[in-house]
Amino acid sequence: MYNYYAKIIGVYDGDTVTAVVDLGFLHSQEMKLRLYGIDTPEMRGPEKVEGKKVRDIVRAMILDKQVELITYKDKQGKYGRYLATIIIDGVDVNQWLVANGHATVYFP
Repeated sequence: MYNYYAKIIGVYDGDTVTAVVDLGFLHSQEMKLRLYGIDTPEMRGPEKVEGKKVRDIVRAMILDKQVELITYKDKQGKYGRYLATIIIDGVDVNQWLVANGHATVYFP
């Protein structure tokens, strides 16, 4: 596992975000991230209404905020997004979404 600090600059849906990740020594990089170990409703199809609701919850929690990222061996998902757990103010966002019924546990 690796820890980074980042600013969340975009939230596509409940489990996909864009962040500017602090790589140290004055280097940063914009990256798409998939929240590790969870699945949220999709933004299209029959889950669309719930998907937008969860996306808006995640936006309210982390958009334009500084967060801590925990990545897993810099592993990427099938769409090339890095897998990460997001921590804000001591709260594990991934676990919070599951605990509050907005996401299900998912390990592909």
